Order: sequence, then structure tokens, then C-alpha cells
Amino acid sequence: MAFLRFGTLFTLLLLLINPVVKTKSLEIVKTPLPVVIDNSSSIAGFVPKETVEELVEKIKINSKIQEKYNVQYFQFDTELKSLDTLNFKGNQTHIDNVAKSLQQFNRNQDYPVVLLTDGNQTVGNDYVYSFKENTPVFPIVLGDTTTVLDFKINKVNANKYAFLKNKFPVELFVQYNGKQTSTATLSIQEGKQTVSKQNITFSKDKKAQSLLIVLDANTVGLKKYTAILSTSINEKNTKNNAKQFAIEVMDQRSEIAIISDITHPDISAIKRSIETNKQRKVSIFKPSEVKSLDAFNVIIFYQPNSGFKSLIENAKKAQKNSFIITGLSTDFNALNQLQNDFSFKMSAQKEDYLADFNSNFTTFSIQNIGFESFPPLENKFGTITALKNNTPLLNARIRNVALESPLLTFLEEGKCRTAYLFGENLWKWRMETYLNKKSFEDFDIFMDKTVQYLASNSDKKNLMVTAERFYNSGQPIVISAQYFNKNYEFDTQAELSIIVTNSDTKASKTYNFLIKGNEFQVNFDGLEKGNYSYLVTESKSKAKVAGNFEVLDFEMEQQFVNPDKERLEQLAAITDGAVYYPNQVNDLVNKLLDDKKYIPIQKEIVEKSPLIDWKWLIGIVIFFLSLEWFTRKYNGLV
Repeated sequence: MAFLRFGTLFTLLLLLINPVVKTKSLEIVKTPLPVVIDNSSSIAGFVPKETVEELVEKIKINSKIQEKYNVQYFQFDTELKSLDTLNFKGNQTHIDNVAKSLQQFNRNQDYPVVLLTDGNQTVGNDYVYSFKENTPVFPIVLGDTTTVLDFKINKVNANKYAFLKNKFPVELFVQYNGKQTSTATLSIQEGKQTVSKQNITFSKDKKAQSLLIVLDANTVGLKKYTAILSTSINEKNTKNNAKQFAIEVMDQRSEIAIISDITHPDISAIKRSIETNKQRKVSIFKPSEVKSLDAFNVIIFYQPNSGFKSLIENAKKAQKNSFIITGLSTDFNALNQLQNDFSFKMSAQKEDYLADFNSNFTTFSIQNIGFESFPPLENKFGTITALKNNTPLLNARIRNVALESPLLTFLEEGKCRTAYLFGENLWKWRMETYLNKKSFEDFDIFMDKTVQYLASNSDKKNLMVTAERFYNSGQPIVISAQYFNKNYEFDTQAELSIIVTNSDTKASKTYNFLIKGNEFQVNFDGLEKGNYSYLVTESKSKAKVAGNFEVLDFEMEQQFVNPDKERLEQLAAITDGAVYYPNQVNDLVNKLLDDKKYIPIQKEIVEKSPLIDWKWLIGIVIFFLSLEWFTRKYNGLV
């Protein structure tokens, strides 16, 4: 019994004291040496795969390098990953991402980087300034640096939309890689028809040019163009001599009718202002002269009276967008019966109404052209009460007293849009604009945007889809969408899917959208060149939007004829590295071995551990106590 009690107390004391035993060991810490190989498809056009593998193997088999450095092997195209099998099929080169990834892998360490690449980056920020300080980069330039004659279209900038019978600009950036003076022909083709053609002269001092070409939008619809840079000189690479782009031509022509029973200078001012846009035609009628409203996109009812009854009713039935302007000659009793948007309680007394611009107006884009300083509009004095939700652009003010009623406001019900202006003498505003700016332009733009909004019959859609007309093969294809609920608020709970169908093979595949910020996105890769149609569907409301796009046979990696030696040299100079070529890999190895900055460091590691683990000590205590209890129980002492 005494022995068991002694063992228990001794173990408890040992547990409380918990003596610690120190063990020492030595560890060699080596400097990281990332060896990063470009696995993009452009490398295959410059050097054989075996050459790159031999360069990597020379570093691998060098025992001295392995002793001095912790060599890390990576490959990259769009992303950086551990070296597996080089196939040179990457569709993009992202050297900037290499720098950022290596910083994450080797934090708070100084280390050199061996970079095997042609230096031609196709995506990301300028990699020259991406590598951090104290990280010398030693590029091994892959490819022949001998200058090869090459003509290239770098970029084409064009708007997505143009209006019928207008002209639209196309900006092209062309480049020449050569030393002699040479001439090339730049042509733009629509199908098999050449719509523009001009000669360009390059020289050693003029290797890049920016060209602005203006084309005509003669027919409505999607127009596909190809910009081609051709020459009689044989080139090594002709894949970079053509680029495709598309323009959607829309018919903006509008027929506007001004209907008035009186003669007023406002009518002439409105007509002149609207017709500054050559796509609009304004006709002036008396109510009795109008036989049909079918030919008109917008109807302007100027100071309506009881004689306008049938016209306003027919406009409502035909869902014609209208602009109602009131004034001193307006019959407000008749107007109360002809519409149910506002209630008018007007007196015979006239009043001057000034304008206050509503900065929260978002129905369409419009700037404040100085409405507050414009002369007042005249209207009968009284109360104007809104019976429906409306969006005022201008609020009414009498001298310094702001009123609760609007001066110019807009309403929208389904596809029908209506504007109200409560005041005459709009011609004074146009003249005031000219006096201030020596031009009618500001006022005319204001009127043009108002008419443009009214001339459009497109109602608000719950499902909106954004997609490009063209995508390059091998590049990520991103389509985004937004879904709005009945209150036109962005619905994050929407379930969107898209069916993509190849127009030639009829093969289709379904993808689900993922929410990203304030929109839904779907990203799919691996689509072959060809024409595709898509159908986006929201599962709950069954709302659908269809469209199409084309995947072009265009590979960014095949646009290069030489490695970017200059940029790699700049990178090496900024990081205190040096540029090497495949036949100089032994010199690079010797440079890394001779560098005294990176030498292995021997570290002493001290590990502290208890003499006996506390779990064992508790187990021993439990064992002694249990044995003592059973012993006492056996002897009848409990």
C-alpha cells in the first residue's frame, strides 16, 4: 500500500515539475532558386521542345547547383504551376503573374530567378516592373533574335454600334519589323467587297502607325469586317496580318409630328432643334389635317384643346409615344378628360415658371445646360397633381419658391412613354443658349435626347445579357447577365443558365451562371472556331434572351516572329540580373555558383520536450490509484 501511495504522489509531483529536456540539431537552409519555363504555344514556333528540355536538364544534373540552392521547377502560361510535362500548348503568356506568385511562395526571402521565355507577354501588366527588389532575374531568351521582316496589325478599335446613313470611325494600329523602307496595303473588306484601301509606307524610323479610317453605314444589321495588311514581300508569319471586327448598324430615323391648333414660335424652334439630327424628320399639322398616326414615332401635342380628343385617344390605342406641351392657350378642362396622368386645377391668371434641374434624374443621360438661368416659361397659374409615378427632369419654381409640381417630366407604362412640359416659350431657351455659347448645340442636344428617349419603344427588361460578337479561339469566353425583380431591383437569388449551340455541328452544352459582384457570369473555354447561338434562361420566371457570337481562328501566341529581347534586357537591368542565351547556360550556372550572396546557412535547431509526456504521467497516476483501490477492496479495507 505504501509503495502504491508513493508511486501516485511521485508521479503527481513529476507532473507538476514537468522537467524539460533540450535536444539540438543542425539544418542547412538553402536559398530558393525558381527555374520557370514558358509553356505557351509561341515557344514551339521559336525553338524545338527538346532544346528547352535539355536546358532544364543541364540545371537539374548539376550537383553543385543542387547543393547550393533549393531548386524549384515551375512552368507557366496563364497560371504558374509546378513543372510537370512541357507541351507548349498554352494560349496565353502571363509573366506578370509569375512574379506575383513567386512572391507568395517565397515570402521575406531574397532569391534569384531563372526565366526561360521568349518575353512575349499577351495578358497582364508590364512584367518589367513586377518582380520585387532583391530578386535578380536571369532570363534565358528562347528563339532567334535575328530581326525578321514582318508586317502586323496590332489592334483595331471600333464602336459596337453605328447609325444608318452615318459614318463611323475605325482606328487601326499597324507595325513593321524591318530595316528597309517598305510599302504595304491596308484594306478593309466586308465579305468579298473591299470598302477601303490605302497604301502605307514604313521605314526604320517609322515602324508603327496609327490610322483612322471612316466607313459608311449604308444598311441595317450586323456588319462583319476584316482588316488586311498585305505586301508583295514574303513574310515568315502572315497570321498577324488580318483582324476581324463587327459593327451593328441601327436605323435611328424617326418621324415626328407636331400637332397644334395655334401659331407659336415654339413650334419652329422645336422643329429646327429636332432636325439638327439628320435622322429625324418633323412634320407640322393642325388637328383636322391628321388622317393617321401610323407613320409617326413620336407625337408632339402642342397646347391641346378639345379638338385633340380623337388624336390623343388614337395615340393611346396605338401606344404611340407622345410629348404634351401646355401653355396659355391650353384647354386644361379638356386635357383632364383626355389623359389620366395629371390632374389640373388652373385659373385664368398666367404665371412665370423657372426651372430647377433634378440631379437625380437617371431615365437617360442628360447634362445640366444651365436650366436655372433660362428665362421663365409661361403657363396658367394653378395646381398640378401627379396621378401616377413620374420622373421629373426639371422641377418648377416661382421666383425663389420651389414648387412640388414638375416642369418637365417623363412617364413610362409598359412600352408607352410620355413627356410633359408645363409651359410655353421654349424658343427663348434656345435663344438663351445661343447668347451664352454662340451656338444652339447644347439646347439641340437636350431636345435630341428627349426625342430619342421618346422614339424608343423598348420597355425595361428583367433579364439583360452582355456578350461580345467575336471571341478569339483559345481565350476565355465570358458572358455576363443581370436579372431584375418586379421592382427592377437586382435579384441575387435568380437562377440563370445558358445553352450554347454550335450552329454547324448542332452540338450544345448547358452552363450555369455564378454571381460575381452586381452581375452573373459564365466562363467557358475550349470552344472551337465557328458560329454559336446561345439562350439564357431564368428558371423561376422563365425569362429568356437569345443571341449569337463567333469564335475566330485567332491565336495571340502566333502573332510573334521574334522574342522580345529588349524587354527581357530591361527586366534584367532593373533587377540586377543578366540575359543569357541557350548556348550560355553553363555561364549562367557558373554565375549562380560564384555568387557569394546566396550561400547555404547552417542553423542550429533547439527542441524542448518534457522528460515524460503529461498524458503518460496522468495514465500512471490513474493506474496507481486504481491498483490501490482494488487492493484495498480485495483485503476488505474499503
